[in-house]
Parts: sequence; C-alpha cells; structure tokens
Amino acid sequence: MTTQSLHQTGELTSERPVPASGPVDATPISLTPPDGDDLDPIWRSVVTETRTRGNDIHLPMSLAYAERLCTAHHEANRLLVRVTIALHDTGWGRVDEDRILSEGFSGDWRKAEIRFEHERQGCLIAREVLPPLGYDADFVEAVCAIIDGHDTRQEAYSLEDALVRDADRLWRFDHAGIALASGWFRMDPAVYSDRLEAEIIPELITAAAIEIATAELGRSRALLKTAVIR
Repeated sequence: MTTQSLHQTGELTSERPVPASGPVDATPISLTPPDGDDLDPIWRSVVTETRTRGNDIHLPMSLAYAERLCTAHHEANRLLVRVTIALHDTGWGRVDEDRILSEGFSGDWRKAEIRFEHERQGCLIAREVLPPLGYDADFVEAVCAIIDGHDTRQEAYSLEDALVRDADRLWRFDHAGIALASGWFRMDPAVYSDRLEAEIIPELITAAAIEIATAELGRSRALLKTAVIR
C-alpha cells in the first residue's frame, strides 16, 4: 500500500481576499461532482458518521467545492485539502444528536461546546481511518491540524486551511444547502439567504470562494423566489 505523505503546504498571503492563481469555476456545483474514486475507501470508512446532521449531503458537496478552490489555487496541496474536507465534520456523528440543534445552531452557537467537541471527535476519526488506508503520520496530523478549529477559531494557518474553511461554507449557498441549513437555524429560505449575504460571504477568505458564493446565492434566490416568498 502506498504511503500518502505530506508535501510542502501553501503559505497563506496576508492579502484579503486571497486572489486566485488559476481559473475560477462559478457554474452550478452539480455540474462538477467530486473527481475520481481515490477517496472512496475513506468514504466507506465513515458511512456511519455521514448519517448525522446532513453530512451525507454536506460532505460530498463540500468536496466538490474544495476541488474547485484547489483548481483556483494550484499551489495548494490538493490531496490534503480533499482528504480534510471529506472528514472535517464526521465528528458530528459521535456527539449527542439532540445537542446538535439545541446548542450548535442556537444562541451563541459559534462558541457552543458541542462545536469544539465535534472537532475533537473529527480528529479522532481521522486518526482511526487514515493510517490503515496508507496515509502516514505526518499527513494525518496535518489533516487534524485543520479539522481542529475549522469551526471555532477565526484564523486560517495555511492556504489549505483557508480552502477547507471556504469549501465548508460554500455548500450553504447552493439551494440544497439552503434547504437544510435554514431549518437548522429556524429561518425561512429568504431570511437565511439574507444572512448568507450579510454574515457568511464576509467570512470567506479567498476571492474564488466569494465569486462562487455570490453566483450560487443569486441562482438559489431566483430558484426559491426569495424576493417574493418572504
């Protein structure tokens, strides 16, 4: 079995938003599903963890967005980004499901303890599933360094970290993401779409992600008639 080693990660420029170094694809994400089957062994290892909090929708969609962002940033470690985004939210599958909505999506949800807990559990899962699949210790720790804090800290430590963070948010702008997440936050699609524009787009780190999010949100608003149904 080939060991998947960690190569030099991309440095994160201080410029915001981070400009793309390659082409940006802002067409509907359904046109470019995740590429290839090399991550299929990982998916098979975490099927149980994908059945919580819509992860079986969120994770594959986030991978598709992550691959687009890697194409826009060819200097990034594509494998590191792809593996990390596939696993980043699997920890939700090992926390109290009742607490996910009661604590993770209400009140001061960004600081909810359950969000820290799902990051810790996600790292444990990565350390369980990746070594038997041939990923070496350095690579696994690089994955965990991004998973740990992807939801709870403000800053990104590397370009790969930034791309995972942006991909994690981009799925919300597609109509499927709006359909799921608006219910979690107890908002109707129009109000949730407004929140995406006002709060989430400013959080995006890369110019590519902002371009994609803006295009997806425009299509979703038109499809869901949010200008009228509000």
